[in-house]
Amino acid sequence: MSSDEILKAVFPLLEGADLAACTAVCKQWRNIARDDYFWKCLCAKKWPSTYGNLLFSQVVPGPALRKGNWTPPAGVIPVMKFHLEGPEYKLTLPVEPQFAVPYTQTISVSVLVARKDTKKVACIIHEAMFDYIDRSTCRALAFNYLVFSPAYPFVSGIRAWIALLFMDGGKDDDINVFGLEIDFCDAANSEEEVLWLLDMLDWK
Repeated sequence: MSSDEILKAVFPLLEGADLAACTAVCKQWRNIARDDYFWKCLCAKKWPSTYGNLLFSQVVPGPALRKGNWTPPAGVIPVMKFHLEGPEYKLTLPVEPQFAVPYTQTISVSVLVARKDTKKVACIIHEAMFDYIDRSTCRALAFNYLVFSPAYPFVSGIRAWIALLFMDGGKDDDINVFGLEIDFCDAANSEEEVLWLLDMLDWK
């Protein structure tokens, strides 16, 4: 493990004053300690209300996202069932326990991915807003453009889509979320293509 990777593993554990002190040690420590990610972690721990109410958070191993690894709950509308069983390649995950969200509530989502070979992390989706809710298919949609490594300067304009899968709560202002779905339909339609795409991200 390189010294950069060790620092990136340790810095999120520090308090604010200690992290600030790290910026005065040397150029390497300063560059890493100034990363917004570490300061957002501190803010989220110290002032959780500034990040809103956390509805769902989970660390998931890659194989758990493979298509067909779980069965949607009973009561899913036919169009949703048809969508989930379609041939398109998607990463899906059950939300357990399920949660209800008011139809008018603003929800954002962030998705990070980690790789075992280098112990590095990349961001797929950062605080994207679910600003389109399609009640006819019971999906709320959000997307972000992927951030690629500078080693791939000509790769751009590829989106990561994420959807909240829900059942109608029986009220005009409630949706019951039972799953998440991620796809990269702009450029990847198989597991091999998704892995190829993720390999080009800006890993830190």
